[in-house]
Amino acid sequence: MPFIQKIEQQITADPNLDHEYQWFLGIEKFNKLAPRLILGEDSPALLGGRAFGSQTLSGNGALRMATEFLVRHLNYKTVYMSNPTWDNHRLVFRYGGFTDLKYYRYWDPATRGVDFTGMLEDLKKAPKNSVIVLHMCAHNPTGCDLTREQWTMVADVLEERNLFPFIDAAYQGFASGDLDKDAWPVRYLVDRGFELFIAQSFSKSMALYSERVGCLTVVLGEGHAQDAINMSSQLVLIARAMYICPPKHGALVVSTILSDPALREECDLCIMYLLRNYRKKCLKIMNDRIQDMRKALNESLVKLGTPGNWDHVLTQLGMFSFLGLTPRQVEYIKKKHHIHMLSNSRANMCGLNDKNVDRVAEAIYDTVVNVHG
Repeated sequence: MPFIQKIEQQITADPNLDHEYQWFLGIEKFNKLAPRLILGEDSPALLGGRAFGSQTLSGNGALRMATEFLVRHLNYKTVYMSNPTWDNHRLVFRYGGFTDLKYYRYWDPATRGVDFTGMLEDLKKAPKNSVIVLHMCAHNPTGCDLTREQWTMVADVLEERNLFPFIDAAYQGFASGDLDKDAWPVRYLVDRGFELFIAQSFSKSMALYSERVGCLTVVLGEGHAQDAINMSSQLVLIARAMYICPPKHGALVVSTILSDPALREECDLCIMYLLRNYRKKCLKIMNDRIQDMRKALNESLVKLGTPGNWDHVLTQLGMFSFLGLTPRQVEYIKKKHHIHMLSNSRANMCGLNDKNVDRVAEAIYDTVVNVHG
C-alpha cells in the first residue's frame, strides 16, 4: 500500500527512533487506538473504562493470549468453533489449555451457505459457560457471513445459555469495504451488554503481514472497570512468559494511521486526517477488486455451462470462497490443471486476475464434469 510506504519513511526518518524494548503489552498509543477502530470512537465501554486493548503478535497472538487467560484464570474448558473454521483455531485453543474442543454446524454443502438452523441447534445444546468462537465478518474459510437478524438470534442464545463470545476479527473491511459496517456485530453485542474478547489483526487491512500487528481487545460488563486493571496485570504475565513484548515497527505504523488529529493536537487538522481517509480508499479498492474477480469467475462458469449453481461465488464475502468441490475433485484439479486450494475447496479469490480467471473456470468445469463424488 502506498500510504504504508509513506508512513514508514516518516517513521524511519525520525532522529528519535530507537530499538528499545517496548512495554510487555505494547505501545500505549496503539492500545488506545486499535479498540476504537472496532468498538467505535464513542463506544460507552471505552469511555467508561471497561474496555481496553493489548498489543499482540497479530490476531493469532491475541487468540493465544486470551485462550490461556480464559483457562488459567476463569476455568473455561469447553470451546465451540464453527465447522469449518480457520485451521489454526483448534491448535491455538488446544495448546492454550482447552480440553473440550467442539464444533457447531456452519457450512451447508447443499445450499453452499450458512446452516443457520444447525448452528442455533448446536449453540442451544452447548454447556453453560462455554466459549463460542465467532467470525466477525468475511468468515474464513467459507466466506459466508451471518445477517444482522441472525446475529440478534445468536445473541439471544448466547445470553440464554450464558455463553462467552470470542470474536475473531481478522478481516475488518474485507466483507463490505466499510470498516464500521463490518464491525457492527461486535458493537451490537457490546450494546447488548456482553462481556467478550476480540482478536484483531492488521495483517490484511493494512497489508502488514510480516510485522505481526494485532490487538486483544477486552470488553467487560457495566460496573467492572476495576477488573480491567486486574486483567491487564495478568495479561502482562502471560506475555512475559510467551514472548516478553511485541514488536515495535508495525504498531508504530498502525498507530500513526489511526491517530486522530483532534486527539493528538487539540483538534488541529493535519495530513494524518487525509491519510486516514486514504487508508479507507485503498481498502475499498482492494475489496472492489475481489468482488470483480468473484463476478468474473461466476460469469465464466455460467457461460461454460458448468453443472450446478455457482451463485455462492457471488454471495460469499472476503478473500476466500468455499467452491463446494469434493476432496477428489480438488486432487484432480491440482494434478491435471495445477490449480491449488485446500482439500475442502477453500480458494483464495485474491489469486484470481483478468489473465487467469477464465482458465480457472475452465479447469473447474472440466473437474465437475469428469469427477463425481
